[in-house]
Amino acid sequence: MADPRYLATAVEIVLRAGQIQLRGQTDGFTITKKGAIDLVTEVDLACEQMCRDVVAAHFPNHAVLGEEGGEAQHTASHRWVFDPVDGTTNYAHGLPIYCSSLALEIDGVGEVAAIFDPSRQELFTAERGRGAFRNGRPLAVSQTATMDDALLVTGFPYDVRARGPELIETFAAFLDQARAVRRLGSAALDLCYVAAGRFDGFWEQHLQRWDIAAGVLIVREAGGVVTGTDGAPVDMTAPHLVASNGLIHDGMLQVIRDARTKPERSAD
Repeated sequence: MADPRYLATAVEIVLRAGQIQLRGQTDGFTITKKGAIDLVTEVDLACEQMCRDVVAAHFPNHAVLGEEGGEAQHTASHRWVFDPVDGTTNYAHGLPIYCSSLALEIDGVGEVAAIFDPSRQELFTAERGRGAFRNGRPLAVSQTATMDDALLVTGFPYDVRARGPELIETFAAFLDQARAVRRLGSAALDLCYVAAGRFDGFWEQHLQRWDIAAGVLIVREAGGVVTGTDGAPVDMTAPHLVASNGLIHDGMLQVIRDARTKPERSAD
């Protein structure tokens, strides 16, 4: 069993990040660009610095991998993986679908996760082997058994303009098979919502470790299944994944396979 201080620290950090995020929505913040459509705000930077400070104070030998600052220490057995604002584009536009996401990995295995949505005051947590929770109440994935009845969610990477045809082909294939498909703009919340049974499945390609490290553990501890989009174990160094309630997982993988092998449409 993981040291109980680990979950307490994870919760402390994401709750403090939520306070910073809400304060930024009231007081304002600056925005800069990392790419043509890839934004970073001073709130992202403030949340990440806070996380690094808290971890250093509690566990000085632990490493931190953050979206904005990378990783300074590569040899530590304990590594905190932090996305200070997952859903930065939403946040920058005042759309209240964003969160902070934090996982602790020990020797590369996710042990503790915490994700906090300050707009809805929802705290999602998990410890490996001990279940997943929302505001202290146990989470469980849905029981939807068919693609026809499934509500799915997905996301697009910041280089979507270069990958459009590949992504749209798969998106269209799911539209043809599922009850409906949504796109919220926060992979961490997408995964939490699969764990909570609000969505039946999620897929996305071209992710980063900090996007999913916490959410993957939360889905699994809620009884869900997570694999790569090819059905193999998730490669956290270059993640692409399907997360589901398990009952529709094979169906989702088949939709992706069919979309990838579909003959190119004629120009006529």
